[in-house]
Amino acid sequence: FVMEDLGEWDDSSSILPQMDAEALILAKEQCVISGLAEARQILEYFGLEWVQFAAEGDEVEAGSKVMMIKGQAKSILQAERLVLNFLSRMSGISTLTRDCVRRAKGIRVACTRKTTPGFRIFEKRAVMVGGGDPHRFNLSGALMIKDNHLKLMGLENVVRAAKTKSSFTKKIEVEVESLEDMLKAAELGADIIMFDNMKSSQSKEGIELLKSKKLRAGLILEASGGITPEKIADYA
Repeated sequence: FVMEDLGEWDDSSSILPQMDAEALILAKEQCVISGLAEARQILEYFGLEWVQFAAEGDEVEAGSKVMMIKGQAKSILQAERLVLNFLSRMSGISTLTRDCVRRAKGIRVACTRKTTPGFRIFEKRAVMVGGGDPHRFNLSGALMIKDNHLKLMGLENVVRAAKTKSSFTKKIEVEVESLEDMLKAAELGADIIMFDNMKSSQSKEGIELLKSKKLRAGLILEASGGITPEKIADYA
């Protein structure tokens, strides 16, 4: 990340004389602070000192001090954008996650693998700082059977293959778009069923159907697709 930002020769910082400086990082709006651990690593790399005014996960008001940085002016200018990129992006994700978690009132809010390439670990950590669930970090974390699997193999074949070929320690999750497939996945022994692109009313109908068929116990249920902060309470 440092090499990407500095490039081959940083003239803008090189023109500065040897001089000490101080820089103050402020929160421009109310937010949940995240990315401090990454910011500290960057500052340490550049030989800078810092004072931290907020902790990871703190909710701060607009105008609040986040960090004071001290050291060589050149080093501060070389580190500042990278530090701010981590703090800004991760705090933004943590802030939005915290809002969603509050709206869900006890139901877990999880993130996806739709992350910025090369930045997943940081975006997932920001979700966790905001109180969310990281879900699987990569394809190896769980065996998720998606719509593309179903189109290629069919539900019954793909679930049987998953049970045969994957480790018994991995949960098998099936993404369904109909209540018919939901019932079939439950009967075949899926550990997790995801209601994909279904309205909250249809998901509710599915839960009642599982209960009536005595298939609800032990099943983890998820809803995904088209969910916005405004709709979270309905799904919860």
